[in-house]
Amino acid sequence: MASMALQTCLLDAVSGSVAFQGQPFYQIANVQPYNLDVPVNPVAITYPRSAQQIADVVQCAVQSSMKVQARSGGHSYANYGLGAGNDNTVVVDLKNMKQFSMDTNSWQATVGSGTLLGELTERLHNNGQRAIPYGTSPTIGIGGHATIGGLGPTGRQWGLTLDQILEVEVVLANSSIVRASDTQNSDLFWAIRGAAAGFGIVSEFKFRTHPEPGSNVQYSFNFGALDAKSKAQAFLKWQELISDPSLSRKFASTVTVTQDLGMVISGTFFGSREEYDSLNIESRLPTTNDSMVQIQGWLGTVANWADDLALKLVGHTPSHFYSKSLGYTRNDLLSEEVAENLFQYLEDADKGSPVWFLVFDLEAGAISDVASDATSYGHRDALFFHQSYIVNLLGDVTQTSRDFLDGINNLVSTALPNHPQGAYPGYVDPELGAQAQQDYWEGNVPRLEQIKAMVDPTDVFHNPQSIRPSAARKMRRDPSPSGPGASKPSIGN
Repeated sequence: MASMALQTCLLDAVSGSVAFQGQPFYQIANVQPYNLDVPVNPVAITYPRSAQQIADVVQCAVQSSMKVQARSGGHSYANYGLGAGNDNTVVVDLKNMKQFSMDTNSWQATVGSGTLLGELTERLHNNGQRAIPYGTSPTIGIGGHATIGGLGPTGRQWGLTLDQILEVEVVLANSSIVRASDTQNSDLFWAIRGAAAGFGIVSEFKFRTHPEPGSNVQYSFNFGALDAKSKAQAFLKWQELISDPSLSRKFASTVTVTQDLGMVISGTFFGSREEYDSLNIESRLPTTNDSMVQIQGWLGTVANWADDLALKLVGHTPSHFYSKSLGYTRNDLLSEEVAENLFQYLEDADKGSPVWFLVFDLEAGAISDVASDATSYGHRDALFFHQSYIVNLLGDVTQTSRDFLDGINNLVSTALPNHPQGAYPGYVDPELGAQAQQDYWEGNVPRLEQIKAMVDPTDVFHNPQSIRPSAARKMRRDPSPSGPGASKPSIGN
């Protein structure tokens, strides 16, 4: 429970817009965990309306020796935005931070970190028909999405969401409010673009934007009736197509495997039907009598993504679920034997639930143009990711279901023993244990630990898998002063 001192401080900090652990309906009205399989009970949830109020909340938390985490859309797979089991966490809910403006000379957009992707799509469209690359779920918050990575269908053309960030406003552990970009507080800016949860709370972004794509081709090929070996052959044809270095960056594609609908290859080509036809995409994929190709404008395309099969199953509704991910480089392509073993496993394994899916999602392109150490994001060489997901509609996820998803990763990892694939940090996985940080941020971990020791040496911004301060650097540096009037840390320029 929050002490009286902490309660009084937080009430003053956000003018009463706060809820406390132990209040009636606290879990239902305020906590609202996304993954019901991960119990969370943060000490307080605050609803600030400005960067200064966020700074005041952080100061209150530090004075009471509490940890702090921010929640934007609230889609963390392990409820990390709520502390993920650490009851001594003060949550900064960013739902009131939805400011927006567009500079029509530079086409740079200023966006509040509580803005949801669906809201951002509408605002960008209404202010010059602009776009930013990001994911397909309209209820995800930009605050977490843009600071983890930001995978999405237009990423092959434009890069990750975080690659569009030009500047951020950040509240630090000493309650100071700083701006960070390539030219000011550049070390902090580097860390924020990939691992922000452990470094501060972004209150505002300045983004580079792009003209909306015009006419787009939506395609879908359903292979539901195939046996395991035939599905493996279909997957291998898809893998051959997407590993072609000359493949157009306008081409986005996924393979989705589910219990009831079998396997579907679908995606978007960001161009005309004539361009799409000229690539002979359909001739390079398996034939099927159940296919669909249609032309849509930008907003229709985005709406179609929101109607995606995987999002229909689990996208917006809190539930009991378990998830895993794995990255694949061009050196990690599945052989025919491994693909057949995988799809046979998907057919035969005891799953413990009928509600599950496995998605292979094409990346690379512009994402891979950026050097692996240019930002803290750790997977520039990923050609595609797989994400697996299983839901129990009746209660806690069973060990059988967990073993099923673990088995998928184990099968692939055993077949590729010399190719550590890593995991996408947007699909947080508590089961990764001590190797989590290496899997998420790969070779960027040592620099992240050093920056953490400079800006947050006492680990105020903490979740179970966030970056910890470098012990050596921490011992050499006194903790930053606290309070709104404190001097800014020397982060590096």
